[in-house]
Amino acid sequence: MTKEKAQARREHLARMRDAQKRKERRTAMLMWGAGGLVVVLLVGLVGFYLVNERAQTSLDAVKSAKYQGGAHKETKVKYAEIPPMGGEHNSVWQRCGIYDQPVNNENAVHALEHGAVWITYRPDLPKGQVETLKKVASADYILLSPYPGLPSPVVLSSWNKQLPLENADDPRLPKFVSKFKNGPETPELGAACDGTNSTDKTAAESPIPDGAPTPDASPEPSSSPSPSSTS
Repeated sequence: MTKEKAQARREHLARMRDAQKRKERRTAMLMWGAGGLVVVLLVGLVGFYLVNERAQTSLDAVKSAKYQGGAHKETKVKYAEIPPMGGEHNSVWQRCGIYDQPVNNENAVHALEHGAVWITYRPDLPKGQVETLKKVASADYILLSPYPGLPSPVVLSSWNKQLPLENADDPRLPKFVSKFKNGPETPELGAACDGTNSTDKTAAESPIPDGAPTPDASPEPSSSPSPSSTS
């Protein structure tokens, strides 16, 4: 082999090695780029999942009030909210549990004062969703009853707190119960949700009276003659 041929061969091998190195670098860059893209996609997906989960379970939509406890009234009360979440109430509280008929607002509000969560639903709520609510209401300090005229299919109420829901599968339902059952604003924290002074009667079985009859303020005129003056 001549000297020129040997040199040409070395140069050819050097070019081949350089080409191989360039190819390996391109492959490595492509792999790193693809890996980086996968990482970015994964981070994005995880971030989207966390944001979406927070949005679905956020209690930011909970409405608040400022009712004080301890105000008893033995007649019907006109409440500002439907259903009520505090205010005057009957001296007898509604026994916590599951009811298939509406209960008196005034008894239910007293149960809220003791730390209960009152789950109300429209009477036409699908049976499957009612069964879901009954499973939640099987725990202590939960009151469940239908409520005609609700502003949304399901409404969760505790003392001074309320959250409307579109369905019983809303992930905010268990979160509301966990946070506000015997919550920090409960006026009589630790009071019973059953007992001898409670009632398990529905509104139809034991209606609250509208009010005491108003006495006539004008006395009837006397039929006796006025005494005559004497001199």
